[in-house]
Amino acid sequence: MSEYNSYEELFKPSNSALIVWDVQNMLVQGIFNKEQFMNSLNNLINSARSLNIPIFYTKITPLPERFESPVRKFLLSRWGRKASWGNDPNLYELAIKPEKNEIVINKNTASIFVGTNFELMIRNAGITTLVFTGIATEIGVESSARHAFNLGFLPVIAEDAVSSSDKESHERSLANMKKMLIVMKSEEIISYWEKTKGL
Repeated sequence: MSEYNSYEELFKPSNSALIVWDVQNMLVQGIFNKEQFMNSLNNLINSARSLNIPIFYTKITPLPERFESPVRKFLLSRWGRKASWGNDPNLYELAIKPEKNEIVINKNTASIFVGTNFELMIRNAGITTLVFTGIATEIGVESSARHAFNLGFLPVIAEDAVSSSDKESHERSLANMKKMLIVMKSEEIISYWEKTKGL
């Protein structure tokens, strides 16, 4: 991997991928800033599409009951939550329709790297910068971003394109990530992509 001296080197479209984490109907309904979140997210997606930046969408995909983690089921019950959203398949559907060649990753944990081929795909493609968007900031977004950093990738958090049903937890998570990761507005990310699109 190359040495980096500037954001321009880090944000080249040829090095980048956009992660759209769990933007599923059930989760979008419960976030505190839906309109602003969706506007910022759509701007990033449109920019990535125009610059041929790969887009990966993740979907919460429960395991069959027998094969679900007993620890996960226990903890969710303690928090008053369920391991699944019931039998309505529409709740699991993405709120943004992926286009052809955009990849949907069905996953079972709060890390995009656990139980998926994501790391293999991005290493094969020479991708080093991962721009994270989606729901929820303090759960899957932060878990995946920290995991990415520990694997040697550069995680970038799109501050206005991540959200949660819990505003306080969302803000606390962003504050934590700002201490060691790059957190910036979607407009700034798009600006860097545009500056470096020919490199």
